[in-house]
Formats: sequence, C-alpha cells, structure tokens
Amino acid sequence: MSPTTTQQRPLISILDADPELGAGLTGDARELARRHAVAHVHALPTGALDFPSPHGDNGGPAVGLLVLDGLITRDVELAKRSTTELLGQGDVIRPWDDEQSLEPLPGSVSWSVLEPARVAVLDRRFAAVAGRWPSMLDTLVGRTVRRSRQLSVQRAIAQVPRVDARVLVLLWLLADRWGRVSPQGVRVPLALTHETIGKLVGARRPSVTTALGVLARRGLVERTDNGWLLHGDPQDALPELL
Repeated sequence: MSPTTTQQRPLISILDADPELGAGLTGDARELARRHAVAHVHALPTGALDFPSPHGDNGGPAVGLLVLDGLITRDVELAKRSTTELLGQGDVIRPWDDEQSLEPLPGSVSWSVLEPARVAVLDRRFAAVAGRWPSMLDTLVGRTVRRSRQLSVQRAIAQVPRVDARVLVLLWLLADRWGRVSPQGVRVPLALTHETIGKLVGARRPSVTTALGVLARRGLVERTDNGWLLHGDPQDALPELL
C-alpha cells in the first residue's frame, strides 16, 4: 500500500471547523478568535499515512494535527503482536514523533487512514494566536488527557479473560464517543473489521469472529451496513460474561 499523499487546502477558521474549542468564549472574544485562529487543512485519503516531519520555515507545528473528521489508526507492533489505537474528530496527533519511539526495541509504529480524513495543522502561529484565549488551549490539553485515559481503559479491556466480554466493553466504549441513540438501540457508525477489533482488544481475528457471533445470538450486538447496533444495558450483560 502506498503512503497517503496530502493535499493542502486554504486556511480555515478553527472555531468554524471545531466549535467546541470556542466553548469558553463569547461575544467579541469569540469573533476575534474565529477570525484569527486559523490553520491549513490537509485532506487524507484512505491508506497508509506518512505525514512528513514538520521542518518548514515556521518551525513546524507547535501543537500537532487536529483531526477534523474521518478515522485514523495508530498500530504498534512488537514481538510479533500488535495493538491499535483508534482516532477521530477532535484528537490531536503527532505522527512524526513515532520515528524513534520504540528504539532500541525491535518494533514498529504505523499510521493508517481508515475513512477519508481532514487534519488542521496547528503550527507555531496558531499556538501564538490561541495563547490569547487560554480556554482554547485548555480544551486541546483536555483532549490529549482524554486520549491517554482511553488508552488506559483499552489496556484494561485487554486483560479481561473472555473475548466476547472484551468486544462488548470495547463497542460500548466506542459508543460513548461515536454512538448515536436510536429507537432500535445505540448505533456505532464505525465499519471496523474483525481484525481491527482484535487489535483493539488484544485478540486474534478468529476469536473476535466467534465472540461477535456469541454476542449476536444473545441479542447484544448487531452488524449494520455502516457499523454496529448495540442493544440492552452493558451493566446487565457483562456480569454474565465475566
């Protein structure tokens, strides 16, 4: 698979693209931030993501890349085993920091775009401008903390003995962020393969396939055209699976 190429687009207002970053601003302050806190956007088609190291004239991003939409994975392979981190709208990533992250261990880190994505380059200019409104930086820092907490939960999920329980907990964890409540249940619009789910929960693909079959027969999980439909209350189902 060839590395993903990036296509730079005109400057956009970060608050227009991600209104949550302006949650602490009102009136004139919000309008000033909307006009001056801008960033270049890169479109990322599906495939391997190989974002170049930021060594431009402006010193490169001081913050990183803000994911505006789409779905991205970060895969870490070590000792012939791999684990995956799922990233999407609102996450801040720095793919270039992985160039030496595993040295001297015999492992590798790779990034992939599962669904076409857009990322905003939060460079030094953006950091200088955003510094006028600390609430914006508070929100960005909060998201990096959220990401670390989600990874901690994912590690805990991988320690659960039964694979069907791992998969059910993972799907509800994803539903907490991406899910949408409907009359039929909670819809999780993520078209994840069994292999990707396996990497997220620390299990082999065949085990995940079997686990999803068990959950489907129990009426807890249903596959849809664009993701998953969750039924019931995990608080009721999990005790029987643990």
